[in-house]
Amino acid sequence: MELLVGSFLTKIEVFIFILIRISSLFVISPLFGRRSLPTIFKIGFSLMVAVILVNVVSVPAAVNLSGMYEFTIVALREFMIGVILGYVSFLIFSAIYLAGQLIDTQIGFGIVSVIDPVSNIQVPITANFYYTLAMVIFLTINGHHMLIEALVNSYNLLPIGTAVLNNNMIPQLIKLMGYMFVIGFKISAPVIAAILVCDVALGILSRTMPQMNIFMVGLPLKIILGLVVMMITIPAFIMILGFMIDTINEQTMTVMKEMVPK
Repeated sequence: MELLVGSFLTKIEVFIFILIRISSLFVISPLFGRRSLPTIFKIGFSLMVAVILVNVVSVPAAVNLSGMYEFTIVALREFMIGVILGYVSFLIFSAIYLAGQLIDTQIGFGIVSVIDPVSNIQVPITANFYYTLAMVIFLTINGHHMLIEALVNSYNLLPIGTAVLNNNMIPQLIKLMGYMFVIGFKISAPVIAAILVCDVALGILSRTMPQMNIFMVGLPLKIILGLVVMMITIPAFIMILGFMIDTINEQTMTVMKEMVPK
């Protein structure tokens, strides 16, 4: 009887730790963290995944859970793992917002913003369009399966209670921010280049025809040109999105390896 009770309590502890890691991942991930998803769905899905994994994942014998203090420390570690894994994917997708801000500033939509349901802040309208398109493509190619797979694989590298947060992670996170800027500039580069050529042409035109109101001509021209270039470069955006998803996979594994105890 005592053996059964002990086994049951161990399963409860494993279930709680798995649920903490899953829930913290869903809080900040670019897909599951959206406020448009019902809370009851997030809770139910987290519980379902935890129930599936509870018979697969185990607590290493070296992890001490003899007291409330030790239990709390392990729970905090699991929470940090989930947050860091979600933050990696969120940071990569933030490049879309950066690209949208650059494009809107160039074509004249800089003062037009909409509310983002994830961060609850105003974001550029072009960024919202790109982000929605990215989410549709992400679901189409089963990117949500990739996030869940990364979560399951994290238990192979980082069993419950074994993660170590050290200074080696800081350069890796800084590198991720560099990736964000590089991807953002790649997405916005065609529009920025087209608007630059348009500005040069308008400048030459203003010198040759001073009587023309360049401002009244240039404003709608930049908007039309920017939207046309955006439509033309959507296939290239899809290719960049594939690179972003590969980067998420690669960087997620790298960050997890940095948390493995040496």
